[in-house]
Amino acid sequence: MTKKVLILGANGFIGSHLIDALLEKTDFQIRALDLGDSNLHHHLDNPRLTFVKEDVVTAHKWIQESIEWADTLLPLVAIANPALYVKNPLKVFELDFQSNLPYIELCLKAKTHLLFPSTSEVYGMCPDKEFDETTSPLVLGPIQETRWIYSCIKQLLDRVIHAYGEKGLNFTLFRPFNWIGPRLDSLKAGEEYRARALTRFMADVVRQQKISLVNGGEQRRCFIDARDGISALIKMIENPGNVASGGIFNIGRADQEYSMKEFAETLLDVMKEDAFFGSYAEKTQLEITSAEAHYGKGYADVDRRVPKTTALRETLNWSPVYDLRETFAWTLAESAPLLKTKAA
Repeated sequence: MTKKVLILGANGFIGSHLIDALLEKTDFQIRALDLGDSNLHHHLDNPRLTFVKEDVVTAHKWIQESIEWADTLLPLVAIANPALYVKNPLKVFELDFQSNLPYIELCLKAKTHLLFPSTSEVYGMCPDKEFDETTSPLVLGPIQETRWIYSCIKQLLDRVIHAYGEKGLNFTLFRPFNWIGPRLDSLKAGEEYRARALTRFMADVVRQQKISLVNGGEQRRCFIDARDGISALIKMIENPGNVASGGIFNIGRADQEYSMKEFAETLLDVMKEDAFFGSYAEKTQLEITSAEAHYGKGYADVDRRVPKTTALRETLNWSPVYDLRETFAWTLAESAPLLKTKAA
């Protein structure tokens, strides 16, 4: 039987790449909602996709009816930007926490599989060398470090969803670890947008600004191509024999760990080989800045964040395909037409 999937926040980074893959690789029926369709316009005439341009805050009736229709719900509407955790923590609370609570009870009542986006941020300052979904402690900083509000919100949602699982909710939690690729953020990557590292670095190159490395870029992260992350999500949606039900899965790559300085240097190397970006990258320099200067007061960070992915690999027979340079090349290829316009 054809799967029916509901995606809220469908025009965003994960949502748009997921819809690309579902329409290309499956026969699933999709309902999708977002405020915009800039990443989906080429799919809007596809008969398997029903897209509604509306705000989740006002689309209650449509969302409720669609949850009853769907086999699986992915609620992807969220603020996931560290600068905004510091700048507007209450907005993060309202959108990321309060707006998600009704979906849990609706999925329980409709017997719809809730495939919920947790985050690597829930581990906080966990001291483990590898973060394990079921054994690693979740460690946060003091209250005045507002950067941790996102982590706290997501952790509480994880706990609430797990508790509803004991009442019969069919759920799966997935924790992305630094997924990257095109559409990660708006390419209007000025200070007012506070884009995440990959998008910000690319925009800095085109604008002939120095790439700022927060605290010297010594923080280490494990990066994964969004296409590899999406392949894991599709396996969770398919969920044969309910193998993913009740599970918590890190989605990342421990074998692709880079410091942010190494990440920037590798990006510049790939950009120098690109027809459009090459001349810009050759002139780009790196500079060191402080976390407070870049993000503002209330920011905190961790040195490393490494996922253990045994559960994902063994339960869902998943393995990644793309290396970092391939991911950069893909991102540049899709982004170049947009950045050419910005640079003109």
